[in-house]
Amino acid sequence: MDYSDKVVAVTGGARGIGRAMADAFHAAGAKIAIADLDGAEEAAKAYDGFGMRVDVTHEMQIAEFVKQTEAAFGTIDIYVSNAGILRTDEPSWDAAGATDQAWRDSFEVNVMGAVHGARQVWPGMKEKGSGVFILVASAAGLLGQIGASSYTATKHAAVSFAESLSIAHGDEGLQVVCVCPQAVRTDMLGGSEDGGIAGADGIVEPEDVAAETLKAIEEKRFLALPHPQVAEYEALRATQRDRWLGGMRKFRRMMVGSRGRPV
Repeated sequence: MDYSDKVVAVTGGARGIGRAMADAFHAAGAKIAIADLDGAEEAAKAYDGFGMRVDVTHEMQIAEFVKQTEAAFGTIDIYVSNAGILRTDEPSWDAAGATDQAWRDSFEVNVMGAVHGARQVWPGMKEKGSGVFILVASAAGLLGQIGASSYTATKHAAVSFAESLSIAHGDEGLQVVCVCPQAVRTDMLGGSEDGGIAGADGIVEPEDVAAETLKAIEEKRFLALPHPQVAEYEALRATQRDRWLGGMRKFRRMMVGSRGRPV
């Protein structure tokens, strides 16, 4: 795909995976707009772009971000729904141990943030007859994140929503890419040296995630898997679910034994 003068909007774009996405698309010639809770305006200066403070749980803030981006650059061609949060099963570490607020926050950011974005950008893309919607989910959305049930459940929902977008609008020109990495060297690791359970297959850099995403766009793939092993794990989960669950329980026991907690 020729990204020259394409308009790319990135949520959670001031740092981490979002910033790497902005870097990659800008290097390929795109115009960049960044939304984030903090640092968006400063980050956008690196691209002569547009930045705005946005809370993705408030659809009207996304609507205003889209409106101002399109006023500055034209219709958004590529929307990267990257903003996300991780809540663990603390304090009890039971599967249902997190507070109701943690569950609500996870759903509002990890799922509704993407829904709000799609509502706002799809009409313009539909009118043009083309567009790319990138949803940064997680390998947890295909498998699971031990010790983070609300994260796992909402990332599964995010993957499902991405599939729904592709099914409903693929014939109308929308390409959907769902990005599902394991451990990425971002603030979400919380300073962990090995990435915990998510780092079992190593930690990749945000730039690796961005590169795999652009590759998935070029190859017309739905899934972007910076950790290719995830495809094998997902196949095992689908075809030998009891074995997979048993293996995850074993992994949890091992993690609890070495850390005293499962993440």
